[in-house]
Amino acid sequence: MILLSDPAISRMPVEESGEVLIDLHTVQALRLDPRMAGTGRGYSHLRLSLVDRLVTAQTLLPPGLHFLIVEGFRPIDLQARYFDAHVDQLSSTDPGHDQDWYRRRASHYISPPEVAPHVAGAAVDLTLCDTDGTELWLGTEVNDTDTESCHTASDAISAEAAEHRRILGASLTAVDLINYPTEWWHWSYGDRYWACVTGASAARYGPAALPGS
Repeated sequence: MILLSDPAISRMPVEESGEVLIDLHTVQALRLDPRMAGTGRGYSHLRLSLVDRLVTAQTLLPPGLHFLIVEGFRPIDLQARYFDAHVDQLSSTDPGHDQDWYRRRASHYISPPEVAPHVAGAAVDLTLCDTDGTELWLGTEVNDTDTESCHTASDAISAEAAEHRRILGASLTAVDLINYPTEWWHWSYGDRYWACVTGASAARYGPAALPGS
């Protein structure tokens, strides 16, 4: 597995497409969960091509299932706070390592801000729900990294949860999104990690800014 802290990710060039961030409140085809609304208005925004791919991918889901979008764009200052807090937590619980070690360990679950897919508006955290909006169980809650059950290929989950993960992944990979293997809910398109994993010559998106900011 390639970690987001790997130098290969930061070396990946960016050929910025200039695509705008789209507010998912304006996209009726997709369902937006409000649980991250308290972090600011960025959570509901994604790059245009990623939104288009999500709309297409949703049509590939079995009848009665829908995506439930939890978080999209994340401002770089918020990403930095998350990353630094996780490094500090690791330093406290497992002291005695150098700073590079803590950055690598932290990047299992939180990206260094300078390469973070969320900062580019290129990553989406999402799950599945039924027509009534009831969230399906995929083995852990979204953003629950307390156990390795959050790893996409974990065998420590029920057969039903594993099947739900398979359904989610099949629809998203069909439209060229990639998963970060330690988080079943995290998928991206066009960012540096995507470019490295897929063999693209460059990322399509670098750090973004909300309209009007």
